[in-house]
Amino acid sequence: MSMDLTKARWRKSSRSVGGNDAACVEVAFLEEGVAVRDSKSPDTGVLAFPVDSWRRFLTSLDDG
Repeated sequence: MSMDLTKARWRKSSRSVGGNDAACVEVAFLEEGVAVRDSKSPDTGVLAFPVDSWRRFLTSLDDG
């Protein structure tokens, strides 16, 4: 999936404690879908998901 990331507003995980980026991800919500990247290496690549796939992923986390 290809996304235009020029207007992405990256949000760091709420689980990030004290600015420690050792194990954090950043997420950007865009019209085309959801983008995820490694906060300690933001220039190494992005995973892109359609919105419906992202919702299924989050639901699966809630389901345990």
